[in-house]
Order: sequence, then structure tokens, then C-alpha cells
Amino acid sequence: MFNEIPLERPATPLLDNINYPADIRALEPEQLPQLAHELRHFLLYTVGQTGGHFGAGLGVIELTIALHYVFDTPNDRLVWDVGHQTYPHKILTGRREQMGELRKRGGLAPFPSRDESEFDAFGVGHSSTSISAALGMAIGARMNGTEQRTIAVIGDGAITAGLAFEALNHVSETNADLLVILNDNAMSISRNVGGLARYFARILSSRLYLSMRAGSKKLLSRIPHAWELAKRTEEHMKGMVVPGTLFDELGLNYMGPIDGHDMETLVSTLENIRDLKGPQFLHLITQKGKGYGPAEASPVGTHALSKIEPSKPEESLASNQPTYSNIFGQWLVDMADREPRLVGITPAMREGSDLIAFSEKYPDRYYDVAIAEQHAVTLAAGLACEGVLPVVAIYSTFLQRAYDQLIHDVAIQNLNVLFAIDRAGLLEDGPTHSGAFDLSYLRCVPNLIVMAPSDENEARQMLYTGFMHEGPAAVRYPRGKGPGAGVQTEMALLEIGKSRTLRTGQQVAILAFGSMVTPSTAVADNLNATLVDMRFVKPLDEAAIMDLASNHELLVTVEENALQGGAGSAVNELLAREGITIPVLNLGIPDSFVSHEKPSTMLADCGLDSQGIEASVRQRMERITQRARKSAGQ
Repeated sequence: MFNEIPLERPATPLLDNINYPADIRALEPEQLPQLAHELRHFLLYTVGQTGGHFGAGLGVIELTIALHYVFDTPNDRLVWDVGHQTYPHKILTGRREQMGELRKRGGLAPFPSRDESEFDAFGVGHSSTSISAALGMAIGARMNGTEQRTIAVIGDGAITAGLAFEALNHVSETNADLLVILNDNAMSISRNVGGLARYFARILSSRLYLSMRAGSKKLLSRIPHAWELAKRTEEHMKGMVVPGTLFDELGLNYMGPIDGHDMETLVSTLENIRDLKGPQFLHLITQKGKGYGPAEASPVGTHALSKIEPSKPEESLASNQPTYSNIFGQWLVDMADREPRLVGITPAMREGSDLIAFSEKYPDRYYDVAIAEQHAVTLAAGLACEGVLPVVAIYSTFLQRAYDQLIHDVAIQNLNVLFAIDRAGLLEDGPTHSGAFDLSYLRCVPNLIVMAPSDENEARQMLYTGFMHEGPAAVRYPRGKGPGAGVQTEMALLEIGKSRTLRTGQQVAILAFGSMVTPSTAVADNLNATLVDMRFVKPLDEAAIMDLASNHELLVTVEENALQGGAGSAVNELLAREGITIPVLNLGIPDSFVSHEKPSTMLADCGLDSQGIEASVRQRMERITQRARKSAGQ
């Protein structure tokens, strides 16, 4: 058991000789527990150096070793779900010495990536995709006539999603040679399986069942030892049938549950089922954070770890500054105090979206629907139909998974649903988690208003404005802290579609959206430019834009969103519609997936820091000046 994150690289003599899975397969079975011990120690050290997810990885140390020991990876396809659990897999597949560059430019991705290693059979980031992908691979192998085995490893939280059950439902139809491993660490399955448990409890406590049982007991009691035998048989049957019935009915051969930390049992079980034909389902019981005391005690709080480094005085002073998530969490409680019809909904993001205080104060008005984004949105729609006022707290990248529901179930019916969209913009986890597209995919939806706050107080007031609005509304805000604006306790309605001018200048007008107001402030000062906090992406402040176009030489739009179809495109469309001809410079995330790095570096790479914005504006102004001189010379 480890109780501290090691600050110096630990001695790992056995692990140091494991460069690829073939080296694991050369070990004797009795060496595998020692390898697991060293791998767990090394994982703690590397995550302490880089930051990242580690609780899930600690829970699959033994499973990862056993899979690579029994199966012929990469020829056998190993598909991991989500990717939080794959750091041990990366360490054992040729990337041990690169772990120090995790989430850095040119370094390892925080999730499996086909571009990074042949051992990463499928790229992931969002949950619940593994069974679908692995089933496709198994069918493909059969079509190609290749001898390979396919394994999907999915967690108990990820298997709650509809996509996972859609794949499971299809498996029996294909009769593909597929092994699904359920890594059950009791983090999400306790509540979700609770529904199944209650179902079986109803069956086992029904009058029909009890009357049959009583009648059997009366009859068998007359036969020596018969009732005791029947009782033991019943208990064994319950133990076998209750956990696995669902999967057996779906056409998978259910096995388990077994201890996912018992290396000997894991290896022997995998060896026994390795060559079985048809769909197989192995249920493992593991412990998230296994082997690290603080993580075992608080698996949620230690889901991920920040890089361990000395704190700076200025960082200590800013430690009490609330994040945007904190602003939302406090607003939700305050609004719920006022409005008894308010309900909070989240797809398994209670801590990340800061719904903790709300869930504790108003448990009867809080719904964590697990990893089921589509259900979260349509649940909100159903509630709204009955006069309830739902607030859906969801990450930008995860709202993408519920886009049809947002359009079909909420927007078309013009229902009163507020979307609090966290993690908008670029994140260090890279393209799978960055919220780079929400302005584009939201602003094209009729009936929906879209807001982007530039600071903490704006976030609070926009949440209130969106909540009070008749119809669907969305407030999208970035991860982490804002510029440090004071937050007013009193809530005030903002005028829908109205911007605010922060600075009046000449020649250049900068139309900044949300998080881009802060870096644009210094640019406006340096260039003596007009700076407008646009506030609303939809509806736009059309009157302000047309006025700016009439007395400036260049309009500059700045957004932390994809350029294609984003807020800048909305400005362009307005100008085109009104027949206004003026130079426009659109700045935003380019047409490419931005690789993992520190968000500040990612923004700089996209030209969205102060220096990049100013350089782009100066370059465009120089071109305008050159054209004017050329026209004058003609």
C-alpha cells in the first residue's frame, strides 16, 4: 500500500525490462504480482510529475498485465473505454520513458490514440464506445478471415450509457467472437445496478414466488434433508442468475464476478476463455485507486491529480478565487432557494460541474442520470412540459452527444430548459475534451439563445437571464478561473441580444465573445481600438455591429470556438445580408484539431492570446493601408 505520491523515480527493476507486451509474456506467472507492484509505484510517480488521471489506472493494474500476458497484442485487439484507465497500458506498450511528457506538445496523449501506438486499437475520449468499436473489429476480422481476438474493457459507469446497451443488444445478432470485460469498481454501478437489484428483489419477494416457496418448503420438509438441499440450491441459483441474467438474455456468455486484483485467478480465467467462440462477458470487481491509500479512501476526490510543484505566493493569494464552475454551483443553490420549481440535472458530472452543494441541499430536485447525455436532455424536456424549470449542467464536448435531443426534444417545442455548458474552449486533454464547436452547433438552432460570459459576474447574471427566459437558453463558459471580477449577489436580467462597449477607439473595432474579452483588452489599449463585449452569440446585437461598421475601418471578431460557423461567421452573415462592405478579420480556433498542451499554450498556438491577436490585427491593418495607397496611386 502506498500513502504518498513519490517525488523521486522509484526503483522498478522488473518493470524496467518490460518494453513491450512480448516481454511480459516471457515472465513466469509468479513474477506478475511483483510487476504489478512496481507498475503501481511507477504510475503514482509519473502522474505526480505530469498530472492526470490515475485512480482508474490504479484499479486495472492487474487486469492490464493479465490481458497483455494472455493475449497476443497488438495482433489481438484490445479496446479500452474512456481512456482514463490506460496509463498502465501505455507504460507496458513501449511508452514508459515518455510518460513524463504526458499532455505536453509532442508528448503522449492522455487517452489511447491510433496515431501514437499500434497497441492503441481505437482512439477514445468519450465513454461507452468500446463495445461498439470492438464488435466492429471482430466482425471485420471475420470478414477478412484473420485470426485475432477482440477484447473490450468497459467500466461500470460507462456501461450505463445507451450506446453500450445498443452495442450489447447487437452482439448476439452477429455471434461475433468478442470478449467484453466489465471493470466494476462500484463507482457508478451501485446506483445503476440498484435498479436491477430492486427488480430482482420484487421478484424474489413477490406473493407468487413466496407462495410457491412456502408450498415447496411444506412439501419438502416431509423428506429428510430435502429442504436443506433445496435451500442451498436456491441460494446458489440466486447468486448465479441475478448478476448475469441480463447479459445472458442479451446473448453473451456471462462469467463472474471475480476479483480483478487476484492475478492468478485473472490469468487462469482469461486463459480458459481466450479461445471460446461467440460473445463472452467477464465481470470483474476492482477498486478504484487500488494500492494508494488516499485514493482508496476518496476515489472521487482523487479521480485525477494536478502536477505536484511548489506553490508560488501569487498562486496562494488567488487560491480562493472561484472558478466558473463554482460560480454556477453557487448560483444554482441561490436560484433554487428562490424558485421551488428548479431542478438540476447532470450526466455524471456532479463534482466537475460543482453540483455538490445543490445535491446535498435539494436531493429531491437533483438528478444524476449517469453517463447518459441524451437521456439528460430529454428528461429535462419532459420536466419542462409539466411546468418544472430544469437546468442541465453539462460539458461542451458531452453536449455534442445529445445534439438531436437538444434540437428535436427541446428547441422545436420551445421548452424552458437552461443549459449550463462548462469546459467551453480549449482543454489540455486535447481534441476529445475541448469544447471547440458549441457556438457553431448551437447558434444554428432556432428558438435557442446563446450567451458567453466574459467574467464571473457576467456568468452569474447570464445564468439568471437564461433561466428566466421563456424558451431554451444556453450559457457557455470555460474551465477554471476567470479574470477575477467581483460577483454581485443580486441577480439582474440582461437585455437579450444587447452587447456592452468597454472601450471606444478609432479605426479598429474588436468584437470579443466570452473568454476572449480578457486578452482583447490589452490589444484594444495598444491599438486605441474600440472593444465590445458581445455577450450574446444569438441573438447578435445587430444594431451595435452595424453602427461599428459605419465608423471603423476594420471589424475584428475573436472567439474561443471553431471559426467555421462560429460567432464571427454570424457577424459576416449579418453584414452580407445588409449589403455592408467592410474589411472583417475573424479570429478563432482554426480548422484542425488542436493537440493536447497547456490551455495557454494552445491558445497562443491558435493566435488567441494578446500577442497573437494584436499581431493579426496589425498585419491586417497594414494590408488595408497598402491597398489604400495602391488605389490612391492609380
